[in-house]
Amino acid sequence: MKITNCIILIFCLSTLLKAQAQVQEYYQLKIYTFSSEEQEKLTDAYLKDAFLPALKELNIKNIGVFKPRSTDSVTPKKTYVLIPFSSLTKFLLLDEALAANETHKTQGKPYLTAPHDKPPYKRIESILMRAFKDMPIMKPSKLDGPRKDRIYELRSYESATEELYKKKVNMFNEGGEIKLFDRLEFNAVFYAEVLSGPTMPNLMYMTTHADKETRDTNWKAFVESDEWKNLKVIPKYQNTVSKNVTLFLYPTKFSDY
Repeated sequence: MKITNCIILIFCLSTLLKAQAQVQEYYQLKIYTFSSEEQEKLTDAYLKDAFLPALKELNIKNIGVFKPRSTDSVTPKKTYVLIPFSSLTKFLLLDEALAANETHKTQGKPYLTAPHDKPPYKRIESILMRAFKDMPIMKPSKLDGPRKDRIYELRSYESATEELYKKKVNMFNEGGEIKLFDRLEFNAVFYAEVLSGPTMPNLMYMTTHADKETRDTNWKAFVESDEWKNLKVIPKYQNTVSKNVTLFLYPTKFSDY
């Protein structure tokens, strides 16, 4: 029994050391859903004047804040907030740090003290992710054209089973899908495994394009590339995606990129 315990301890320590040696960021995607424009305006003011400034004071930078591009009159009112963390500990301690931050408490008061019958949002969804090993650090988009024209494409690839999901992640890393996106200048912000969320098992990633025409041209080049034609027919990568959810977003004026 003692030998078994020692083996387990050594395994745990080696895993921990390996994880520490390879720094991979963690991401939280917060999705605010609103029932009214009043709620949306109150939350956006909180994000702009309290939340983002407080995060920067806590040395958390490159926060993305996005809105969905309207496809029709019933497109739901939402705000997407993408927050990078250098460690899981920072994510776990964020609420405590914000509670002690004066900027957050002062500038965020209208939001933080909203009454039960006038809440600043309908619901908040939180998705926790870990960056892919082949892109362990976020790359904020360097696009400098008009924000209203930009296409920030957020994709979620769901898999039927955990094993198929692992193969899809492998396709991005070892398979070379990330390298192909880089070659075609998709301006990826992140690729990540979802550790906790409502549609697991799934991965998520975000690419950015100057406008819709550029986005369509980039994807046409991707689909027609020799790399993709060869990659997609490899047997182990077959049937690894059961559902693809694609969202077209644009950055708010106070988003960091």
